[in-house]
Amino acid sequence: MFSGSAQYLEIFCPSPTTVSFTVDTRQRANSRQRLLTALRYGCRALLVIYALLVNVAKAQTLTSPGSVPHQYAGWVINMTLIGRIIRPLAENLEWWILAPISLIIFYACLKRDHIKESLLVLQGLGIQTSTSSPYFFLPPTTTFIPTSEVQDIVIHEAFIGLEVRFYLAVIVENAGEVVVVFPTLLPRRQMLEEVWRGARKCLYSGIR
Repeated sequence: MFSGSAQYLEIFCPSPTTVSFTVDTRQRANSRQRLLTALRYGCRALLVIYALLVNVAKAQTLTSPGSVPHQYAGWVINMTLIGRIIRPLAENLEWWILAPISLIIFYACLKRDHIKESLLVLQGLGIQTSTSSPYFFLPPTTTFIPTSEVQDIVIHEAFIGLEVRFYLAVIVENAGEVVVVFPTLLPRRQMLEEVWRGARKCLYSGIR
């Protein structure tokens, strides 16, 4: 749960019948911080590429050492400082050691350090909730509810341990459970109230 992290709300309203609410934990950064973030992600990408090349080189040494893929991977690895450090390990380590190390690298580098959740309201069409994947290159989890099935949008409260938390929920017709909006972040009540007012205004403004 990311409820304890700093959360930011963005509202995008391209038309009176469409509004999007996005809550995320990405810190608002200046130019210097953006540059550092880009460098950090660049280093992550390079580390993943290096790990893949080391595994390719390891596999080729076990199957057909003289093949072109092995020569190409070895050339790329030898051209970098990190490759010169890792290649001896790849050549000497057994698979049962190299594989877990590679998995740890992939997990650490491909895992997002922030989460984003959104609510899209389309008057006359429906509501769509979305939660970003915890890993890069994986699609977000989305749920679409047609307007005909939306009974109401409400703010509920629940106990999480000894703490009372508020959450925004969509009551769906003929559904056993409500659809929780921002289920991972669980924003504070003031933020939920702002989303609740804006979502209801967009969804029901044309109803007389």
